[in-house]
Amino acid sequence: MIDDISNIVVLTGAGVSAESGLATFRGPDGLWEGHRVEDVCTPEAFRRDPALVHAFYDARREKLKAVEANAAHRALARLDAEWPGKLLIVTQNVDDLHERAGAKRILHMHGELKSAWCLGCDARMKWEEDLGSGPPCPACGACGRLRPDIVWFGEMPYEMERIDRALTGADLFVSIGTSGAVYPAAGFVQTARYAGARTLELNLEPSLGSYHFHETRTGRAGEVVPAWVGEMLGAA
Repeated sequence: MIDDISNIVVLTGAGVSAESGLATFRGPDGLWEGHRVEDVCTPEAFRRDPALVHAFYDARREKLKAVEANAAHRALARLDAEWPGKLLIVTQNVDDLHERAGAKRILHMHGELKSAWCLGCDARMKWEEDLGSGPPCPACGACGRLRPDIVWFGEMPYEMERIDRALTGADLFVSIGTSGAVYPAAGFVQTARYAGARTLELNLEPSLGSYHFHETRTGRAGEVVPAWVGEMLGAA
């Protein structure tokens, strides 16, 4: 069956970066512990209390400096480098661990923590430092107009048309480390499968949408992802 696969789309979620020490969104130790989503991750929250929102994301940006890519990130970077066909890694994660591992064929559908967006001139730029101090926009000079370049609840994920084209043209769709609870990403498996793709889930435990997949493999991302990548490249 691997012999018939040329075009692969991979979706990665918080479970991939959890093994690097970044908190997932749910569970007793989840990212939102101590915060309501409505207070830190919506456009309304930013308008109501920008200082709180900036403090939340500045802390996440600082935490990102202390972690490293793990075996799952490195395996996907190897797939990126060695897979002879088409590949698109669509990530829901806003960290840069895929890139640090060496992946290049990647799309951040929920934005990037190390990016800022100016609400004054609409420019987007790489950003490493805090935003809470209200720094001027490097493009237009306006102060206090920068926000995290993150897709918040109620906003449209980035590059959905490109993602849809990739899904409908895929021979294989693989979902890694996702809960299957957040749309539109949770519906990608249905789009890909309806278009004729094989579908595979790699997760710590079956997701809410596991029944949509042809196959589910459970285990730590740092173990199941390298094993799967080895299978694909061994048959390529």
